[in-house]
Amino acid sequence: MSQPPVPPVREANDHRWRAYWVCVGVAALTIMDLTKVNVALPSIEEALGAGPTELGLLVSGFVLAFGLTLVPAGRLGDQGSRKTMFIVGLSLFALTSLICAIAPSAPVLLVGRLLQGVAAGIQMPQVLGMVQQLFQGAERGAAFGLFGATIGISTAFGPTLGGLAIAIGGPTDGWRGIFWMNVPLALVAIAFAARLLPGRPPGDTRRISLDPVGVAIFGVVVASLMWPFLLTTGSPDDDPARWWTLVVFAVALAAFLWWERRYAASGRAPLVPLDLFSLRSYRNGTLLATVYFAAMPASFLLTTLYLQQGLGLEPVFAGMVTIGFALTSAYTSWLGGRLVNRVGRPLVVAGLAMLLIGFGLLVLVAVSTPPELTPWLMAAVMLIGGAGGGFVIAPNQVLALADIPIRRGGLAGSVGQLGQRIGTAIGTAVALSLFYSTVYRTQGAEPRIDVFHQAYAVGIAAVGALLVVALVVGLVDLRQRLGTARIERERSADEEPPRPVSDPETDGPVSA
Repeated sequence: MSQPPVPPVREANDHRWRAYWVCVGVAALTIMDLTKVNVALPSIEEALGAGPTELGLLVSGFVLAFGLTLVPAGRLGDQGSRKTMFIVGLSLFALTSLICAIAPSAPVLLVGRLLQGVAAGIQMPQVLGMVQQLFQGAERGAAFGLFGATIGISTAFGPTLGGLAIAIGGPTDGWRGIFWMNVPLALVAIAFAARLLPGRPPGDTRRISLDPVGVAIFGVVVASLMWPFLLTTGSPDDDPARWWTLVVFAVALAAFLWWERRYAASGRAPLVPLDLFSLRSYRNGTLLATVYFAAMPASFLLTTLYLQQGLGLEPVFAGMVTIGFALTSAYTSWLGGRLVNRVGRPLVVAGLAMLLIGFGLLVLVAVSTPPELTPWLMAAVMLIGGAGGGFVIAPNQVLALADIPIRRGGLAGSVGQLGQRIGTAIGTAVALSLFYSTVYRTQGAEPRIDVFHQAYAVGIAAVGALLVVALVVGLVDLRQRLGTARIERERSADEEPPRPVSDPETDGPVSA
């Protein structure tokens, strides 16, 4: 007996979700590559003789290249084919992962890592643009909820996966496995992307316009802002002259804003449409995400360094401490994606408050418990932080992009991602400099474990300060939304037509 045909609507829905999971899987691979390298830094230092600046650039240089590529790539995806850009970025990601895996020296590894950041910057804007393109309304909220859950898992599981690769491959060459694993995964993803992702809509013949002058000035803006932070290691040898590039940043930013307004006034499409930031929901959501991502990757890196260098844990066990964060954040991201359209910004504010409580307990546990119990207790406290973090990422993404037209989804998403990457680079550099400068300043004056207690507490204090800033942004946005809702209710009440007056004789309305 033949099966009844599958309804076309159901087929279309299944196809959309299959395409969605290809995109989210690649996003997870990209974010995991950002965090799993953290635990490999001591091994790379020993194997290749890399210095502090080179080690810092392996993490932050990847972020710099990522950030520089995001906006132009998002623009090309919006104007051309997101599918094509996605596959190009993924192919380059596989190739550069191979270069990193076989790198014979620290300079070759650094070049491969920078190019890998370019590849990540090409493919990531297409993911957010695809989600905007594939889903609408409450379904989009659910999709972003699952996206946030996946990103949360990837961020927290990255160090564990990196530590496992080192444990399997050994302390000398185990770090190479971190890059080798990307190659087959990327090739499989390319095959699925070619088959499942939607191409350019038929009849869409928009001319590609990239604003090359804007791209060049924008590159100077991002590089000059991030450069001094990338070179901040906390060592006494850090060159104070690096901060002068912030003057270049200020001048380049002014030039960029002038050029973009002039370019838009001429009737052409600027690289970054500044009118995006006239949308309060997008402006507040992007700022909140930037500050949040300045805090969270830095906190994972500090925790890994404290556990490895302070408590002497093996990389794989140091990475496993964050698993609790991954699990609870995955659940609350999924739940938050379903609740955000009903609850709104209060959900994000509550998540940030939970995160602050979690990090306060994390420092308390790290500095006041016996070393043999500390990793276990820190892992337990991570459950609280993860629960709060999940209510931030996905709901904030939905709220930030709610008023953005679909045709600009990739560009808006890539600008938001740029903010996140800049936040990550700056937050990581600040936290690392505070951590290592404390170690350099107190090493030899106190017992070793006390030195790392103090360094970890100082670094996490910076993370907490960033989360407080994110909370303030969330509260300001909440207040503005409540004010707008109140004005709309008052306007609706004023415009409500008068109720008909009843005729006492007929018990019916009096006709005009």
